[in-house]
Amino acid sequence: MKARLWIAVLLLLPCPVLGGEVPFLSASVQMTDRNGAPMRGFLSQNNTYFYPVSLGEISPWFIAAAVAAEDKRFYHHNGIDAQAILRAFFQNTRRGEVVSGASTITQQLVRTLEPRPKTFLGKTGEAWQAVKWEKTHTKEEILEAYFNYIEFGNLTQGAQAAAQFYFGVDAAEVSLSQAAFLVGIVKSPTRYNPLKHFSRALKRRDYVLMRMLKEQLLDEEMYHLAKEEPIVLRAPQRLFDAPHFTHFVRQLLPAETSYVRTTLDKDLQLYAEKLVKNHLQKLHDKNVTNAAVLVIENATGAVLAYVGSADFYRKPDGQIDGVRALRQPGSSVKPFVYGLAFEKGLLTPATLLADEDTFFEGGFRPRNYDESFHGLVPARQALACSYNIPAVKAAEKVGTSALLQLLRAAGLTELTRDADFYGLGLALGNGEVQLMHLTNAYAALARGGKYKPLVVALEPRIELPGAEKQILSSQSAYLVSDILSDNQARAAAFGLNSPLALPFELAAKTGTSKDYKDNFTLAYTPRWTIGVWAGNFDATPMHKVSGVTGSGPIMHDLAIYLQKKYPSTSFEQPVGVVRTPACSQSGLRAGPSCTHAQEEVFLKQYLPEVCNGKHTRVFPKTEILSPADKDIYQWDHAVSAGLQKIRFEASCKEEKCFWTLDGQQQPQTSCRQWWPLQAGKHVLQVSCGKETDNVSFEVLP
Repeated sequence: MKARLWIAVLLLLPCPVLGGEVPFLSASVQMTDRNGAPMRGFLSQNNTYFYPVSLGEISPWFIAAAVAAEDKRFYHHNGIDAQAILRAFFQNTRRGEVVSGASTITQQLVRTLEPRPKTFLGKTGEAWQAVKWEKTHTKEEILEAYFNYIEFGNLTQGAQAAAQFYFGVDAAEVSLSQAAFLVGIVKSPTRYNPLKHFSRALKRRDYVLMRMLKEQLLDEEMYHLAKEEPIVLRAPQRLFDAPHFTHFVRQLLPAETSYVRTTLDKDLQLYAEKLVKNHLQKLHDKNVTNAAVLVIENATGAVLAYVGSADFYRKPDGQIDGVRALRQPGSSVKPFVYGLAFEKGLLTPATLLADEDTFFEGGFRPRNYDESFHGLVPARQALACSYNIPAVKAAEKVGTSALLQLLRAAGLTELTRDADFYGLGLALGNGEVQLMHLTNAYAALARGGKYKPLVVALEPRIELPGAEKQILSSQSAYLVSDILSDNQARAAAFGLNSPLALPFELAAKTGTSKDYKDNFTLAYTPRWTIGVWAGNFDATPMHKVSGVTGSGPIMHDLAIYLQKKYPSTSFEQPVGVVRTPACSQSGLRAGPSCTHAQEEVFLKQYLPEVCNGKHTRVFPKTEILSPADKDIYQWDHAVSAGLQKIRFEASCKEEKCFWTLDGQQQPQTSCRQWWPLQAGKHVLQVSCGKETDNVSFEVLP
């Protein structure tokens, strides 16, 4: 009786002139890498994966299956199916329970968009709204809305999301059997959830196919073929690649964006993530728990890889983003100190700087990493070996204010305090910066001193704040790059076979903060730039882990991978740079009387005068500079024996140094020479005129 009354009420109501509209629901955001490889999907505001498509992008089998199983008179009713209502009423009355429904496709759509209580009034309102929809929308528009908004379980809303999740195909590509299977889920996404009740969902598919046969939407042959087709579900997965990066980009998207082609290279990203995890396992006993990586394509500023932490899911700190966390960069600031000094003509790479115990203004007394002093050293070696005292002297020459201005121009805008706050310690990285900004500052060096803002997405294009500008001349930037890519110049501090040594031209610099709380390695070629941080998010110190042993190996392996995938060239010497021999005892251009000379690069406008050969002795006394007393070396069986050497270097006022190793006089008399490693304990002596010096060192087998 209630059903008849309900129908009568609806038929007596005046025909509406305005219909319901689909409420706005922003689509789930889909992110891919630069090549279109899926990386991550974000839930819609309904907390579902929702990818709306047009009706033309939905397989006709979907439509036929839904009409046959859910609403066979869809094309003939006005929103409600009176015959179906009466049939359901009598069946349910006869059985004493609900065994049949009567909702049309239009009513199901209304119920999805505007849920109502399952009461008489609720059903009446649902039916009334369905009639309104039919008055103001075509059948095609209703079907399109239905297949976009109906839910298929497991957080999938709409045919496109369901087809992708269950079968890994688009809604237009599902087969007849797959379409029937998915339509079968609609009846009750919980009861027919194929991930939990696959056999039940399969029986429901067979029912849908049978309905299609009865409604003559299939012939017998098609029916049997579809029924025999195996249903193979794709392994359940929700892509969650590059979680820190995708979360960061999500916050920058324009409103209503549903598809984002990011700048990332997915293969590179996954390699970098694996590399970080593997390397940290080797450093576990050194109290190194985390690392972060950023890779930039120099020409465009595009981010190619972005690893925020070693494990996003690890508690309590996995979700901290190390790429954007503030950390002390240590010595990785030094290239900008020297670059500015070159730019102003205050130093050249050959200028001699005294690495000696020095008190600076305010009682600042820096120490070198190796706790020793190295006498007068050329700026090239001082930067390459990352000696602290010469760097502070260079900063004193350029001025802290000018250095701070350059660093901010290079994108280190987090250095917000005034120059007096940082003091000369700014040259040693006492300010806090982001790995993201520091890496992009190095990319500016790689571009010849040109700063570019980072780009994180290609469609739509998303560029981080900033303006392209020249922060250093291409000539000054080249001098820095030439030094940072000089493996010989840094060998005295790092050895010839450190992680900074690559089989191609690569500029690299490490940085370790005070008390070993952070370490960085920055490296670049003309094509790409790498930034790596290693440390602990809780700021606990590592166990004597420096950049060359912490972040350096990650950079090394990543650079090898990058050079294969994105091969780069050598640095091109710009016009305005002169390469000529320099006197190592004066820092001037070598003259006829100079007996210690090596090739050096200079800015043409600051080309030094020619040395007249009357320079004073460089070093205050005869002293073995390398190796240091009681040094211990380890033979590396994975490296060719011919490459494993240590440097013998001494300060001497004479032209020749006479070396004695373990009581045996050595044939070479150069004050700088390379000695092939030999296992054992050794005593080295140098004689220079009447002065001598001795050290002992050991080479472990």
